[in-house]
Formats: sequence, C-alpha cells, structure tokens
Amino acid sequence: MTALVILGLLLLLLFVRVPVAFALAGLGISLLAYFPLPLNAVPQRFYGSMDSFELLAVPMFLLMSNVLLKANVGRDLFAAVQSWVGHLPGGLGVATILSCGLFSAVSGSSVATAATIGTVAIPEMTSRGYPKPFVYGLLAAGGTLGILIPPSIPLILYGIITETSISKLFLAGIGPGLFLIFVFVSYSILYAKFSKQYENIDKASWKERYTSTLRAIPTLFIATSVISSIYLGIATPSESAGLGFVIALLITSMMGRMTIDKLKDAVYDASKTTVMIFLIIAGAKVFSYAITLYQIPQDISNLLVSNISNLTLFIFAIAIVLLFIGFFLESLSMLLIMVPVLLPAILDRGIDVVWFGLFFVVLIETALITPPVGMNIFIIQAISKAKIEEIIRGVWPFAIMMIATAMLLWFWQDLVLYIPNNF
Repeated sequence: MTALVILGLLLLLLFVRVPVAFALAGLGISLLAYFPLPLNAVPQRFYGSMDSFELLAVPMFLLMSNVLLKANVGRDLFAAVQSWVGHLPGGLGVATILSCGLFSAVSGSSVATAATIGTVAIPEMTSRGYPKPFVYGLLAAGGTLGILIPPSIPLILYGIITETSISKLFLAGIGPGLFLIFVFVSYSILYAKFSKQYENIDKASWKERYTSTLRAIPTLFIATSVISSIYLGIATPSESAGLGFVIALLITSMMGRMTIDKLKDAVYDASKTTVMIFLIIAGAKVFSYAITLYQIPQDISNLLVSNISNLTLFIFAIAIVLLFIGFFLESLSMLLIMVPVLLPAILDRGIDVVWFGLFFVVLIETALITPPVGMNIFIIQAISKAKIEEIIRGVWPFAIMMIATAMLLWFWQDLVLYIPNNF
C-alpha cells in the first residue's frame, strides 16, 4: 500500500509538469523528513551519485557523439544504412534501428544513441509521413540498445557487484542485442505494410551506396577502436570513451568538418545533456535512498525469495517486480539496490549469473522507455519538442516487445550463453 501511495505521488508531480529530477528529489526529501531522518544525508546522496568513475563515461561518450553529430557523421551513418534498406517497406524505420545498433557500439549509452540518431531520423521520418508516435517510440526503443550492445555501463557495474567476468557479459550481450534489432526491424516493416502512412523511397544506385558507405567508414573505425580497446584490456570504458572522443575529433578535423565554433557547440550541448542526466540520477538516488529506508524493494525481494519455489514462477515474479520498480527508479538505482538482494537467491537456485545479468539489463532497457521515469522518453521529448503523451503512446508496443524478449530469454537461454560459452 505504501509503495502505491509513493508511486501515485510521483505520478502526480510529473503530470503537473514538475521536472523529473526535482520531482524525484523533492519526494525523496519529503519521505526522509517524514521518516524522520537527518536531512544531511541528502547532499551526501547528491554528491555520491556523481562521484563515480564509471559515470565518467557518460559525459565522454556524449562529447564524442556530439562531435560526430556537429560534423554530420551521424547523418552519414544514417544515410549509409538508408541507402541499403531505405527502399524496403518501412525502410526509414529499418535504417533507424540499424543505425541505433551501429552507434550503440560507439557510444555505449542509450542517451547518446537516442540523441544522435534521433536528431537525424525524427525530421527525416516525419517529413516522409510516418506517424509521430511511432517515430518517437522507435527512437526511444532503439536508443536502449546502447546499454545492451557492448560496451555497456550497467553490465560493467553488474560484473563488479557479482564478481563476474565483464568480457563474458559483453559477449553475452551480443545475442540479445542482435535479436532485439531483428524484432524492432520486423515490427517496423510490418507496421509500414499495414499502415501505409509513409512515402516510399526510391532504391539507391550502387554509386550512391558506395559513396554513402565510404562516408560512414570513420564512424565504424571509431566503433572498432572503442570496442577493441576494451576487449583487449587496453583501456576501461571511461578511457575508451576518451579515446573515442580524441579519434572523433581528429577524424572530423581531417575531414574539414570540425571548427572551433562547432567544437564549442558540441561541448556546450554535451554539458547541457550531462547536467540534465546527472540531475536526474542525483534526484533518483535521493528518492531510491528514501524508499530503501522504507524497506520497499527489500520487502518485495524477500517476499519472492521466501514464498516462490517454482523456478519459472520465480523468474516471472522477478520480472514483474523489476518492471514495477522501473516505473519510479532509474536504471543504476535498480541495479545497485536489487542485484545484491536477489543474488543469494539466484545462486541458491543454480541460475547462471551471466544469463541473469542480461535478463536484468533487458528489463532495465524496458524501464528506460516506461513512464514516469523513463530516461529515453525525456531525451526524445527534448529533441523533438513533442508532448510527453505522444511519446508514451508510441513506446508501449516496443515495451511489450522488450518484455516478451526478456521472458523468451528464460526459455531460450542459449541466446545469451552460446557466444560466451563457445568463444
């Protein structure tokens, strides 16, 4: 009952247009004051939420992606993919998802992926007659691939918490990542076939394909550099993000696309987005600290562990709980709160820790596009200046697909485990 009241208050604050960071922080502070507890924990939580080496990857990846964006490299990537698949039914939707998958290997961030590809794809798709809710939902869902396709900050944190090989977790993310790309692409084609609310694009010539693909090679080179530096143990994700930024800056400068003014704009835009993200994370940390003191996540987890013996029901119940908690917790808080509580039960029941990590991350992906705290919803809103209701209407089909994928992982565990167990 307490959980429902708290969730209702949060929804009320968001529906009356209180910024999400202030809604989370304000409600969290109110809960702490009601407990009552010394409020000196609040500034400690604000500072602690940003005092993280892993989070350093966020501004660096955003800076790198903004450099690529200002140099129109993201547009080049989208144009290259579009030249190969744009003529298909729903071809721009297919190109958008494939571009998100490719850019995910560069950015490692759902926010950077949604922001970079969204800036290019939203005007292109809407000008071709695609319904706006579909476009917004597609971009919000496509952006979530940034935390599933390696490199992935949540998988790094999961590996640290559970003492699991991060390289193995990265390999395990390839199968589910490619599968979700396939699902989103299939939905885009079927949606276009049945809706007919778009303009067809003529098939590109081989010369156009060659030219556009050549322009996209720098992005692919950056992706290869970032990923290989992590897999070879040369650099951490944060250091790889810095490496990616330096390479992006050098390449775009050599191409004659980067100027001092564009670099200033890239830094400014990356700074604005970083501040927005960190404020939301800080607010969510205060809020999650408050509900943890109310024992809400722990009580729910302990209820699952002690009352459900059937393994399939146990996994299904965990999925329900994580989806519910995802309504009002950001992804890092979900990870940091729930994994330590659930890990003993996972180990006792013989569930593969690597498999559970990917199952968890797919559900975190879903939380990124479910209101009221879905980060990607607010990113797409900031890019498109659309009404939040339009975006929410567009993301639900994709949220259902992601939930179905998470449950499929239980019945098809080789989708996660085959690659790390054989390579």
